[in-house]
Amino acid sequence: MLLYFSSHRIRPFSACGGRLGSAVLFLILLAACSRDTPPVDTVPAGTDPSRKAATPATQAAQDEARDTLNFADERDFELAQRGLIARRDALVIDGPRDGGAAGDVPSWDMTRYDFIDGEAPDTVHPGLWRQARLNNLHGLYEVTDGIYQVRGYDLSNISFIRGETGWIVIDPLITAESARAALDFINEELGERPVAAVIYTHSHVDHFGGVRGVVDEADVTAGRVRIVAPEGFMHHAISENVLAGNAMSRRASYMFGRTLPPAPDAQVDTGLGRTTSLGTVTLIPPTDIISETGTRMTLDGVELVFQNVPGAEAPAEMMFFMPQFKAFCVAEEANATLHNLYTLRGAQVRSGKLWAQWLDEAILLFGDDLELVFGSHHWPRWGRDEAVDFLEKQRDLYKYIHDQTLRLANHGLTSKEIAEEIEIPEALALPWYNRGFYGSVRHNAKATYQLYLGWYDGNPAHLDPHPPVAAAQRYVEFMGGSGAVLEKARESFAEGDYRWVAEVVNHVLFAEPGNADARNLQADALEQLGYQAESGPWRNFYLTGAQELREGLAVGRAPSTGSADIVASLTPEMLFDYLAVRLNGPEAAKESIAINLRFTDSDRDFALQVRNGVLNYRSDRSTPEPDVTLAMARPDFIALLSGRVELSDLTDADRASVDGSLLKLRRFGQLFDEFEFWFPIVTP
Repeated sequence: MLLYFSSHRIRPFSACGGRLGSAVLFLILLAACSRDTPPVDTVPAGTDPSRKAATPATQAAQDEARDTLNFADERDFELAQRGLIARRDALVIDGPRDGGAAGDVPSWDMTRYDFIDGEAPDTVHPGLWRQARLNNLHGLYEVTDGIYQVRGYDLSNISFIRGETGWIVIDPLITAESARAALDFINEELGERPVAAVIYTHSHVDHFGGVRGVVDEADVTAGRVRIVAPEGFMHHAISENVLAGNAMSRRASYMFGRTLPPAPDAQVDTGLGRTTSLGTVTLIPPTDIISETGTRMTLDGVELVFQNVPGAEAPAEMMFFMPQFKAFCVAEEANATLHNLYTLRGAQVRSGKLWAQWLDEAILLFGDDLELVFGSHHWPRWGRDEAVDFLEKQRDLYKYIHDQTLRLANHGLTSKEIAEEIEIPEALALPWYNRGFYGSVRHNAKATYQLYLGWYDGNPAHLDPHPPVAAAQRYVEFMGGSGAVLEKARESFAEGDYRWVAEVVNHVLFAEPGNADARNLQADALEQLGYQAESGPWRNFYLTGAQELREGLAVGRAPSTGSADIVASLTPEMLFDYLAVRLNGPEAAKESIAINLRFTDSDRDFALQVRNGVLNYRSDRSTPEPDVTLAMARPDFIALLSGRVELSDLTDADRASVDGSLLKLRRFGQLFDEFEFWFPIVTP
């Protein structure tokens, strides 16, 4: 009797059949392949009649934004179009060419966003609409003689440096399909050149996932292509979202609005870029690691001076200066938007203090010499004065949020109070690149509070409140029942107080999930909040919530699987950590199971033990008296977990062995939970 991991639980099967399915790694791979990348397919464009028009209150809010923001400043449009060499009229990139007809689902389709033009409709915040128009500009651009960018082919930019013999590629997008299209484009326009090197600026998937679209791993192995990355890149590229990956990926489907169609009253933009490409996520390990600021390296005749900047926008990240071009690559530490100190999909909070520190260090190191700044998103800044001013104001934006949050916290304000109180000074708020199109001041202030003081605000009344459903039932009863709550909420809706409507009607929803009137009113309130949101992720969260309230969970849109490259890069420790998270503690507390696992290709032993409701493992150890002993090569183990091979095939071919108590092995396989991806968010 052997094991396989089914789509529900780890279950036993007989040696004559069955296979080790991919479910155990399924959500690991979703998360590991995802920066903020959603795991669902894009839905068709169109206007859904269930979506409502902007109310007079929303129209008034949009008018106020038009009157407040400086739309006369069109400098960004000049910068975003500067250096344009060529542009595809209808940019559509075919999807993966395996497992079906090519191009059935495009990897990238900018034609779906042709509606983004002219004045902002009342269903989109005018600032976000402006940002969406800028992100609509795609093509091949010359940054300076020898530096080029292909923009608008994915969420991020892919940059090309002309070396002595070939291209140095910076950040090869999310998918191989988009990266290959960008490489083909520049070769068609500027003459074909081989790729001599690749630079991963940091460990988020939109900066490495398309690498196999621009290089062949055989050339990397042979030393013909170098791949440069910051210290800790491989660990963080794989592990950042593993343990909470299912919840993060589900929330990312909200953050990027992946179940929303592109439309003026639905998905418009993320603020950081248009959206994320679909296709093949790949990874080739780096050949060169940058561990110290000041490291100098020459790639294909181009000198680079690196600055290591971990722990701010990404746990592993670097920026670099190229003296011969007087150009500074800022990676994702400075952008044409306020970024996230906390990403709404869920992740560890980032430090605004550290973020500002790295930008200040960059100014000190390279500010006197640089003549332009370009990065992994948006468009460059030319001229020393403008470039340094950009870096300084981005620096001060993060520093201001950090420092003022703590100042107000030390005055006794809570995170919610600080979010309402904090206001960015005009000198920092006026530049368009400091607006909250991606991150927001409010949720970044709350994140900073959390970083230092945690979730608890110090009020004993908030120390141990009832969980949502129990609290909702009590709220509704206290307020006179659901009918009374909804009657008052409709009055608040008519007054345009959608934040309050969303808060109070949520109690009715959690007390009475089947209350159709509550669902519809909540959807209407969330929709108007989405229309008014300046932040792309805020908009997507609100509108996706409204969609799910009206239509139910989009269960039919299945998550995508992870790539073989990501699977192969998972360390045994990452796998065991994730298995430990999946272990059903109450059930496991009844058991005591010891398993020895040997990877025969590396002579590494792992001792796994289930006891006291937890799964512990010890690397390079074995248990003296195991219940079960398993042995196989690590690639076979990975293939087994990802469903590419059957365990019976491995044992029949003498590539794996199983010895010990089959009953214990069977019980071990029954102790692990399945994580349902489509769990409810806006309902209990």
